[in-house]
Amino acid sequence: MIYRFRIVLDNDTEDDVFRDIEIRETDTLEDLHNCITQAFGFDGIEMASFYVSDDQWNQGEEISMFDTSEGYETMRLMSETTITDVSDEKRTKLIYVYDFFNMWTFYVELAEIVEETKGVDYPNLMFVHGQIPTEAPEKSFRSDDEFDDYDEYGDDFDDDFDVDDYESLDFDENWN
Repeated sequence: MIYRFRIVLDNDTEDDVFRDIEIRETDTLEDLHNCITQAFGFDGIEMASFYVSDDQWNQGEEISMFDTSEGYETMRLMSETTITDVSDEKRTKLIYVYDFFNMWTFYVELAEIVEETKGVDYPNLMFVHGQIPTEAPEKSFRSDDEFDDYDEYGDDFDDDFDVDDYESLDFDENWN
């Protein structure tokens, strides 16, 4: 069977940027990764991962190009994961992130499953819409602005605490 995916750039601009790709159900996520990088004009040398997603595009389990777990836990790899392992009629959405420094983020959605057409080479780039921008769209990782008055540790920015003022600290310097 052939899986038809639409890969949409997570983009806050007015222009939609997407590609429609056909790929065999027995191909791996590494094959899909290679097809996506070629379809969007990337050189394919940067790290990338797929993430299993639910219907609301919530990011789930990571499926990486390389094992980065350092032996602590098992990690699914693109080269060992087939398309049917993560996608079917009920599981239609994946998130794909390419180049973790620039965070090119794409929504990958299964549009349909069809019979293979004789004479067509797969994977197959079916349709191209829009030009990818020269730089990755900026991401906002906060769901709201309620934390803007706090630093990374949850403290107020304006707490007037001087970290170099040891005289005001209440402890005995000769404790050993």
